[in-house]
Amino acid sequence: MLQLNGGVLQLTSGVVVFAVTAVVFWYCLPRGGKMHRFVNTEWEPYVGVAFCSAVALGLTLMLAGVLSMAGAQ
Repeated sequence: MLQLNGGVLQLTSGVVVFAVTAVVFWYCLPRGGKMHRFVNTEWEPYVGVAFCSAVALGLTLMLAGVLSMAGAQ
């Protein structure tokens, strides 16, 4: 059976978080002349913060996983 240590799990979860964030960001981009429903509402700044936080979380998890795997050897 495949044994996954903490570094591999962190790296994998970081890639997944980053990929999901990219897909959601791509979905929220304007298309066909229509803006997303959060544009020009009180929720607009929170959406930007959520995207920045998700990118930072994904990159941090990936970096932590790589460093953990590099330090284990």
